[in-house]
Amino acid sequence: MKRILRLLGVLFTLIVVSVTAYAQGRTLDDAPELSDFFEAEVTRLERANELTGYETLADWERAKPVLRQQLFDMLGLDPLPRRLPLQPVVTGVVEHPEFVVERLHFQSLPGLYVTGNLYRPVQQAGPLPTVLYVCGHGQVKKDGISFGNKTHYQHHGSWFARNGFVCLTIDTLQLGEIEGVHHGTHRLNRWWWNSRGYTPAGVEAWNCIRALDFLETRPEVDASRFGVTGRSGGGAYSWWIAALDDRIRCAVPVAGITNLRDHVVNGCVEGHCDCMYFVNTFRWDYAKLAALVAPRPLLISNTDKDPIFPLEGVVDIHRQVRHIYQLYGAGDQLGLQITEGPHADTQELHLHAFRWFNRHLRNDLTMIEKTAVKFFEPPQLRVFADLPRDEVNTRIDEQFVAAAPPLSEQQLGQPGLLETYTAKLLDRCFQAWPEVDDVSREVRVEPGGTVEVNGTEQVVARLTFESQPFVELQMSVLHEAGTELRNLRRVVLVVSPGGALPEAAAEGIPGPAALLSLRPGVHGPWPGNESKQIQIQRRFQLLGMTLDGMRVWDIRRGLQVLRQQCPRLESIEIRCAGGCEPLVLLASLYEPPVSSIVVGALPVSEPAILNFSRTMSPGLLPELAGRRTKLVVLSAAR
Repeated sequence: MKRILRLLGVLFTLIVVSVTAYAQGRTLDDAPELSDFFEAEVTRLERANELTGYETLADWERAKPVLRQQLFDMLGLDPLPRRLPLQPVVTGVVEHPEFVVERLHFQSLPGLYVTGNLYRPVQQAGPLPTVLYVCGHGQVKKDGISFGNKTHYQHHGSWFARNGFVCLTIDTLQLGEIEGVHHGTHRLNRWWWNSRGYTPAGVEAWNCIRALDFLETRPEVDASRFGVTGRSGGGAYSWWIAALDDRIRCAVPVAGITNLRDHVVNGCVEGHCDCMYFVNTFRWDYAKLAALVAPRPLLISNTDKDPIFPLEGVVDIHRQVRHIYQLYGAGDQLGLQITEGPHADTQELHLHAFRWFNRHLRNDLTMIEKTAVKFFEPPQLRVFADLPRDEVNTRIDEQFVAAAPPLSEQQLGQPGLLETYTAKLLDRCFQAWPEVDDVSREVRVEPGGTVEVNGTEQVVARLTFESQPFVELQMSVLHEAGTELRNLRRVVLVVSPGGALPEAAAEGIPGPAALLSLRPGVHGPWPGNESKQIQIQRRFQLLGMTLDGMRVWDIRRGLQVLRQQCPRLESIEIRCAGGCEPLVLLASLYEPPVSSIVVGALPVSEPAILNFSRTMSPGLLPELAGRRTKLVVLSAAR
């Protein structure tokens, strides 16, 4: 026995060491400039989002409906989809001496199937308090058949039914019986999700809302006593539904939240798929999400050695949310449970959650006598014998958030169209742009030697400047010897999306040329393999930005610096290189008009900018830019 205990001790030590190594491996020590950038951005957002900034309950109550609407929006639920008939079907029943399990499905949208198990006691005198259990990432699959993660978490539903509750456990999009996708940006390079404003978290939230709609139709259910819980991914979905829907009267999200610092600076994002995140349009830290549950009973539950929901971040969330509960005078309605353990579904986590629901949904303070036990083999809880052919689960990312349609001729003719869309883009796509006063005005001008361009010797002036804190850009200005920068009257600005531009790019350009490269250290590529590149890009989207969105700002800064260094300019022509046409056109909407923009072809693809294709069709961009400046399309000229 002692030998076994020693082996278990060694095994536990190895687990702790591996978890520590995993956490340390997610740091950005090999890219200090990038690390500094993320640190500065997170610090800025922490200050802007600190909940103790709400000094009175009236302050919070004014903000709360606005914040809730922002959350609907960031989940792709604004406007909210139509609540069409659910078409529920019970495909079978499994019986236990103490409870019954109904195998069922409903459609949260036409063809978007939600499979689940409804646990209810064999006998009940009337409607019972009901818990919606949302599942984490526990795959149960054999011989190519997915039985759904509801079967992995069946012991929770069984416990609730054995203790006087009804419980509906629903599958998630990715690990349900119909296997959808949670990993669009995590490993599938579906960066267009950013532009569409899509996240699978929105589908999970919508499925939870519709699950409550379904439960309200059941005679066994007391709809005035709804609770929600789940762990890991299910912990996150517990936050979504509890924050969005006041029908949830009591919530226990388990291992489903930490702060923005943990995700971005400490690298926890690398351990999470996209279903864990809203599209951070309004640049939240995650305590705002948690505070939307107040003043309803909320138990924040976690273990102390969880590498993807670290203890410090969880405690910080609780600290801030406690302030909001105290404003309500409802401090006793907020709990924090920290138990010993890793990222696992431990019994210690179960017991406190069960007692919380007994206390707040049944007014029952007795001790827990029955533990959570699995009673069934996964095939017994399977809903579909054959998967439905009309399912849209596997392609819901293409349709859940609608792309903006093209405008009609009549709409294009409406006054104020340009002003309307520049304001929309600022609000929906470019919230992360820095304040002008936060950007250094210092420009280093250094001689770069001479080159021969178009048979004429040109002097090279290299301009180094800050686009935003920790993002440094370089621009080379080529002009005739004997002419100073401040006396230039005409410049052609060539913009490239990546790498240093060779001075040869000025060939064929009559007169002075400025060459702007959009790949400083923060923009990548970064040290590491392809997976590392992906996880760094995902950090940007958690901050409410993308590389393309930052590059639009970089072009704006290039224009600002060019005008600053050449105050007598009368003409600026912009030429695009390397497919950056949409970025140049977007930048031109927010700076004083240039003389002309020359593009090889009109942009037909959408840039990877948060909410861009959700806000406007790509075909509208040249129309808007052309209303401010002359647009020359070389392919059309040919």
